[in-house]
Amino acid sequence: MNKLRVGVLMGGKSIEKEVSFNSGRTVCDHLDTARYNVTPLFQRHDGIIFILPWHFLHRGKISDFEHRLEQEAQSVTWDALRTIVDFIYIAMHGHFAEDGTIQGMLEILGIPYLGSKVFASALCMDKIIQKEFMRMHEIEVPRGIHLSAHDVHTIDTATIIERMRAHGVSLPYIVKPFKEGSSLGIRKVSQESELRDAMIHAATIHPDKEQAILIEEFIDGMEFSCIIIVDYKKNELLPLPPTEIVPEANTDIFDYDQKYMPGRASKFTPPRCSQEVVQAIQQVCIKTMRALEITTIARIDGFVTKDNRVVIIDPNTLSGMAPSSFLFRQGAEINMSHTKIINHLIETELHAYGMLDAIMLQEEKESTSMQQTKTRVAILMGGRSNEKEISLESGRNMTYKLSPQKYEAIPLFLNQEMKLFKLNQSLLVRNSTKEIEDALVNETPLAWNDLPTIADFVFIALHGGEGENGTIQGALEMIGMPYNGSSVLASALCMDKYKTTQFLKHRGFDVPGALFVDYDTWQSNKQAIFDTVHEEFGLPCIVKPHDDGCSVMVQKARTIEQLEQAVNTLFAESKTHALIEECVIGMELTVGVIGNETPRALPPSQAVSSSDILSIEEKFLPGAGENQTPAPLPTATLRFVQDVMEKVYAAIGCKGYARIDCFYQTAEQSPTDKERVVILEINSLPGMTPATCIFHQAAEVGMKPMDFVDTIIQLGFEEHSTRINTTTMPAQNTVSNSTV
Repeated sequence: MNKLRVGVLMGGKSIEKEVSFNSGRTVCDHLDTARYNVTPLFQRHDGIIFILPWHFLHRGKISDFEHRLEQEAQSVTWDALRTIVDFIYIAMHGHFAEDGTIQGMLEILGIPYLGSKVFASALCMDKIIQKEFMRMHEIEVPRGIHLSAHDVHTIDTATIIERMRAHGVSLPYIVKPFKEGSSLGIRKVSQESELRDAMIHAATIHPDKEQAILIEEFIDGMEFSCIIIVDYKKNELLPLPPTEIVPEANTDIFDYDQKYMPGRASKFTPPRCSQEVVQAIQQVCIKTMRALEITTIARIDGFVTKDNRVVIIDPNTLSGMAPSSFLFRQGAEINMSHTKIINHLIETELHAYGMLDAIMLQEEKESTSMQQTKTRVAILMGGRSNEKEISLESGRNMTYKLSPQKYEAIPLFLNQEMKLFKLNQSLLVRNSTKEIEDALVNETPLAWNDLPTIADFVFIALHGGEGENGTIQGALEMIGMPYNGSSVLASALCMDKYKTTQFLKHRGFDVPGALFVDYDTWQSNKQAIFDTVHEEFGLPCIVKPHDDGCSVMVQKARTIEQLEQAVNTLFAESKTHALIEECVIGMELTVGVIGNETPRALPPSQAVSSSDILSIEEKFLPGAGENQTPAPLPTATLRFVQDVMEKVYAAIGCKGYARIDCFYQTAEQSPTDKERVVILEINSLPGMTPATCIFHQAAEVGMKPMDFVDTIIQLGFEEHSTRINTTTMPAQNTVSNSTV
């Protein structure tokens, strides 16, 4: 019997398409391949659907691959869709996704799909009519008014204020578009003078068409989001433990950045309130789901006021499905992993369509044929560096990317005191390292000496600090544990950007001009430093710490005043040294390299920045950054860059994998009148978040993320096999560099 063919539909024509792409990637990563054959489907902004090549799936932004779809992807018509899929998992958001349109098309085609049907989808997308339906069913919603797009430009502010007063509402207000999600277009208005701009912003947030808006009361209370799924076996709604949302200090609302950037805002699941309040939230959300005829899954957002009234602000027929989204966080509280949650949602639909029994039978056959001994892999995440939130994202992703057929994943959290703790599913999906630390305060740590008894291999998903500077590597060597990445020396060297570039300079590689300044010298003789900068490489220049990554505290200084301020900022953050570098002109590239004795450079990516310095948001916020892979350079030039990368990797003594950041200069840009590659830094443990560049590059040479991670582990076993008892190395994980 053939497996069910599941098409995961992502992208779309709404302004939430980047969030959708993130959701679609997560679903593809976690769909149970024992049950399903997965086909990623991407709808371009013009409505054309493509079967998305797997090497595009883990890009960070749609523009990274959209221009290549015509040449490298197969387009598919709506009518042909039913010949390639049996079920559609809708991972799109916003217009043409949650508003009944895609649902209508799939109904016409007779293709089963995930989520609410036409009426409920269309109703919940319209925030104006949706609220009237909730009022009809005695569900409390915010007081306020709505205005047409025409009214936004024609009704004066005084009239609007008066209309709000008639509804018993005074400032502050919340202004929002009537058909958008992800907090797009929403603003809090505290003064009358801010109202007009907020109204126009909300009405014009979609670039193609102005829309109606809502002006509502600002509710002072506990913000929450509650996921409801269906227990199809009992035919009843199952509310998950709600999440309490606490926006960051000095911010007005839980905005787009706070929703999707790692570690932003505070989210508590279950919320910090009485069980009675939790039950009240769940009951109102169930009532809302029934009133609006939502099926399979709902995400209901609202507030609990200071007098314990539950006010619903936004019911959603589909939920975002990023790795740490509310759906997965709340599911973890009832011990449901990402794969279990996704499987359950599909099962619920298949049960309704009468298709589930055959799928369950197929799963039973598959599971009996795939029994084998698994390698135990401990994944280290967290730590105490400035990059700990990215480490949490990397570690979580590695836990999910390990092949469940080959590996047993054991997620371990490293706290501020460098103590190890095992993470259950609930802790693994927490929003920030602080939330995990707080939850572990009374737990007993795992002894470092016990690592060899619970694991065969350690995957270091730490970044910065002790995780990347040789410290963890030394500890693992001492207890005889194989691990990923470079050795103690190479790790320690790469962590120091100044030592690395000076060593490479000595070996004949091109590096930026640099000045390494300690605190005492800076305080005693700033003018001498300014003079040296002027003589060596001039302004503008780059100021950064020599021992941090992820663009932490990196600044571009165009004037002496900016230079002084940038260096002072570093020292104010307890840094003992400042690295002042030449500002290199050229194409910024990042290049993954993989291998042990015979390294292989992957296709370079161009890092496209909207400003002087590539920001942490551009690296990790969905839709904020752009990377072109391969970089838009001639084939011969790409090979030239890759050749330099392989030589740099070997010169430093890197092992396993690394990411090297550099600039490519043409002969016209180069002071040598010859093309060259200028090395900026080497990341011995690059970020392994879902959309990181190194996954794009591996995909370009035919390696899916799960295969890439598998190769890294194999290389780790290979590197440590001559020094560590080989009985710890499973035979199936042995690999030679010739296979990389």
